[in-house]
Amino acid sequence: MKFGLQVGYWGAQPPAGQRELVAAAEECGFDAVFTAEAWGSDAYTPLAWLGADTQRIRLGTSVLQLSARTPTACAMAALTLDHLSGGRHIVGLGVSGPQVVEGWYGRPFAKPLARTREYVDIMRQVWAREAPVASPGPHYPLPYTGPGSTGLGKNLKSIVHPLRRDIPIFLGAEGPKNIALTAEIADGWLPLFFTPRMADTYNEWLDEGFARPGARRTRDDFEVCATAQIYLTDDRASVLAGLKPVTALYMGGMGSEDTNFHAEVYRRMGYGELVDEVTALFRGGRKEEAAAAIPDEVISESTLIGDADSVREQIRTWEAAGVTTLLVTAGSAQQIRDIATLAN
Repeated sequence: MKFGLQVGYWGAQPPAGQRELVAAAEECGFDAVFTAEAWGSDAYTPLAWLGADTQRIRLGTSVLQLSARTPTACAMAALTLDHLSGGRHIVGLGVSGPQVVEGWYGRPFAKPLARTREYVDIMRQVWAREAPVASPGPHYPLPYTGPGSTGLGKNLKSIVHPLRRDIPIFLGAEGPKNIALTAEIADGWLPLFFTPRMADTYNEWLDEGFARPGARRTRDDFEVCATAQIYLTDDRASVLAGLKPVTALYMGGMGSEDTNFHAEVYRRMGYGELVDEVTALFRGGRKEEAAAAIPDEVISESTLIGDADSVREQIRTWEAAGVTTLLVTAGSAQQIRDIATLAN
């Protein structure tokens, strides 16, 4: 099992100590470091800044929001960072949700799978440099000839020759159709709230994508980088209690009451009635009650908690479920060093 460090996106202010965390991750043999974005800090700027101090560790995004950039703009940023890092970049993409896409970026959310397929195709055209980039659309037509166009748009080829013509693309996907699409067109999957109990279901969705004509990867060379917190502690109860408020937020407070993709993940895990209860409590302003309603086992399914031997056994379970990398957060360099010992 490989480990990756998720430094996430900023809160109200830039977080302190991230350079030290990334340095410790590289020193301890972590495979990758990932940044994220929501509706504040972007993912690329801190990734480039943090990556400047590194020599070996891969530099990924988990995830870039499709609507934040046109596909050619994203491809430009990716090929630039890939050059600067000596070929260590991973492009992690996700569609986000309608509240962010339409409320923050001012773009329509409809057809997320079709948009993803078109987006990825254009990026790969940019990096291939086999011909001027062209797309019939309908989501990202190149050149643009729609309302307001001058008619002067020209198909162009990147001035810069990419260091790698095949920069890896991972997709953050939660639904069965999106996961199948990921297996078909991407190089890796970035699942959130992964649970080994659902491995057979995940594999069914992935296998659908691997079986499609023209699929890029097979099970043998496809990466699954699952977000999973690791806590080396004897105080399991305190960890579970501390995670319940954020679990209630994702389960009951993200998106809108009718459109919460994270809640749908929990429904597929068999927690439909709990999702309804937590959503009603959270959106009714009773956040503490929403957190208290979360059973311990909901968190335990997606979190590794215990002493070193116990966590090593849990890691083996996740590995058997198809996970190739555990993407963790850490509050200190020592925590990273402790996690790194679990790979032995």
